[in-house]
Amino acid sequence: MENRLIATSSPHIASQDTTTSVMLDVVIALVPALIASVYYFGINAAVTVALSIGSAIGTEALIQKITKQRVTINDLSAVITGLLLGFNLPPTAPWWIPVIGSFVAIAIGKQVFGGIGNNFINPALAGRAFLVASWPVQMTGWVNPGSVDTVSAATPLALLKASSENIQPLTDVILGRIPGSLGETSAILLLVGGAYLLYRKVISWRIPVAYIGTVAVIALGTTGFNLTDTAYHIFGGGLMLGALFMATDYSSSPVTNRGKILFGIGAGLLTMIIRLYSSSA
Repeated sequence: MENRLIATSSPHIASQDTTTSVMLDVVIALVPALIASVYYFGINAAVTVALSIGSAIGTEALIQKITKQRVTINDLSAVITGLLLGFNLPPTAPWWIPVIGSFVAIAIGKQVFGGIGNNFINPALAGRAFLVASWPVQMTGWVNPGSVDTVSAATPLALLKASSENIQPLTDVILGRIPGSLGETSAILLLVGGAYLLYRKVISWRIPVAYIGTVAVIALGTTGFNLTDTAYHIFGGGLMLGALFMATDYSSSPVTNRGKILFGIGAGLLTMIIRLYSSSA
């Protein structure tokens, strides 16, 4: 009988990188921002992220055991999901928020579609969307760094939208000394992590550049070419985390260069529509 080479449908990507090595690079890239979040918000940040990661790993292992699949927690993909979800949570989140969020992210956002490589949405984003829809109050408990047990505070983008004169200095926004989710901590360190992923060729520049560039162009146009306000849009909120670490998810992002650019532009448009026309800043 004739031997045949059976391949899946195109496109095909050839790489010497393993899933574990790629995921390890992402973990390394996120460590500086994680350290900064613990520095600014204290032990609550570390506990929140640890619970998120632990729940993600446990959920993946449990589902794979129940469905008699090979347990793949050693590939670190569940760690990344838990880490990214933790970065999307406020430092005041009660312990059960990261636990439930990671369960939904893995069970619904990933395993329902067949596991790693088959999901059409970033699992951490799916978990975050579920949490925001279910418990909006717990997901918007913003506080100033160093004062987790005190009165809630407004984020820079919320103050910018309200044209408040009490907006935090731009340097604080860049460094992360602002109210917000753990992933809004230190935009500069997230950029350092993104640069590391670019150097390691883990991600392409096209999605982040198209994403951030689209936000910058729209911000310039809507602020009357105010460079300072545009900088708040670029460095504030979860833009850096989203553009560098979530929009570049292998499973849910395009593989062609043109597709990546269009995807980034679309993500930027959606981000600015939400910022400008929704109740969320």
